[in-house]
Amino acid sequence: MTMKKETSTPKTQKTPVKGKKSNIIIANAIVFVINFVAIIAIYLGMIFLNGSAADQKSFVEYFRQNAHNFWCLVVATFLILSMITYSIGIRRKEFADANNTEAFFLSMEITILISYFIGKYGNVYLRPIPFIALISAQFFGKRNSIYISLVTCMIIFLTDTFTNSSLTTYEACMTLFSGFTTSVLAVYLIGELKERGEVLLMSMVLVAPNILCFLSLNEFNVADNLSGFICSCCSGTFSAILYLTFMPVFETLFKKATSFRLAELTMHTAPLLEKLREEAPGTFNHSLVVASLSESCASAIGEDPLLTKACAYYHDIGKLSAPEFFKENQTEKNSHDDILPELSASIIKAHAKDGYELLMKNRFPKEIADVCLEHHGTLPISYFLAKAKKYTDEAINLETYCYPGPKPQTKICAIIMICDGAEAVTRTLKDHSREAVSAAVQKIITERMNLGQFDDCPITMKDLTVIKHVLVNTLTGVYHKRIEYPKTDVQKLIDYCNGESGSNRIDS
Repeated sequence: MTMKKETSTPKTQKTPVKGKKSNIIIANAIVFVINFVAIIAIYLGMIFLNGSAADQKSFVEYFRQNAHNFWCLVVATFLILSMITYSIGIRRKEFADANNTEAFFLSMEITILISYFIGKYGNVYLRPIPFIALISAQFFGKRNSIYISLVTCMIIFLTDTFTNSSLTTYEACMTLFSGFTTSVLAVYLIGELKERGEVLLMSMVLVAPNILCFLSLNEFNVADNLSGFICSCCSGTFSAILYLTFMPVFETLFKKATSFRLAELTMHTAPLLEKLREEAPGTFNHSLVVASLSESCASAIGEDPLLTKACAYYHDIGKLSAPEFFKENQTEKNSHDDILPELSASIIKAHAKDGYELLMKNRFPKEIADVCLEHHGTLPISYFLAKAKKYTDEAINLETYCYPGPKPQTKICAIIMICDGAEAVTRTLKDHSREAVSAAVQKIITERMNLGQFDDCPITMKDLTVIKHVLVNTLTGVYHKRIEYPKTDVQKLIDYCNGESGSNRIDS
């Protein structure tokens, strides 16, 4: 067998940049312009409906008499939306994605439209303002969702004030204050719940601010406006129902890893996990162990344990393309024995890209797909690099025997990279004492640090120390030394357990 000569100068591995800031700004600017125009169109539709239904003013006559009001509304909306687009879509690195910005605008537009039609044709006390707070909490976190809720309440107040709405000033103010208060309650009471039944149950608490506003506006006289009181009592549940209805649409449309989606993906009955278990059982079991380790490490350093668990479950899903070429799935024959190490390396490193493409094809959250692509970074495939050196005396192109990257971009991906290596190395140790396991884990972390694998993610030395401590404790427990069971007279035990007559004593 001969080995093709490679170039003598190894190529420097470069990590692709996930997105230049200028591209992010342009993408968010396009999303902003499109949705700003859409919101202005919504305003025009409101004015048309209000003018024809409320006081019989024609659409043209409204602009002749109230053009100043309309332009005030447009300018105020432009300033508010510009501020929040910059804050959420551009300034915050973790949310700098046009998809997230579009998700924000879409949820705002849905909230504005539903609030308008309920206020005009239904009852203003039923307005589902907490809906946008709950959607935003899944995309942007609690703090930012409160900020978004306040902005949405302000825009709804502006539409009530400047679009010739039939609502009174008191009712418009009530929407502003009660809507924001219920949104804050929704974020902290419902935002992290993972069961739909729990969401509906907890939503009943959201009615408190609405009922209080209703009673104050109606001077505590329920009898004169019974329908308003009933709507106040149902508003929280209505918001929760909208949230549960639209959340799957947002999850699929924007490939977002929400708590509901993650709970579904981490069930062992999920289609891709079932396929992995059937076609690559060794990889499946390895993924379960890595998930357990990664989840513990994530909790210890303050990362999302459920997202980490899901990422770990699917980090090697690309091995489905050729499961027989990976050691954990092999029985007796090694498929690499009959091929060149160059081809072996290409098969091994392809599983990262294959996994990414498979998950994106199945519309998985991008956070999970990114871990598939990044969890080996630009590490060398050491076994086949060493094997290649046996076939030639020439210098070897390192690029052929290294993963293409990119390097881990998040702490979660760095955790999985460490746990993946630590689990594999610890399994091969003959000595599973705490000292031996600690040395193996430290070697994995140090090697990856020296190779610059953590250069593109915000993981700290403190995080790495905590991760090492968790891994050593967990792996030492998994591979603890077991006692050697003494030999016994099995047949006499069987006879005794079956109640057969004979001696009930066993000779020593």
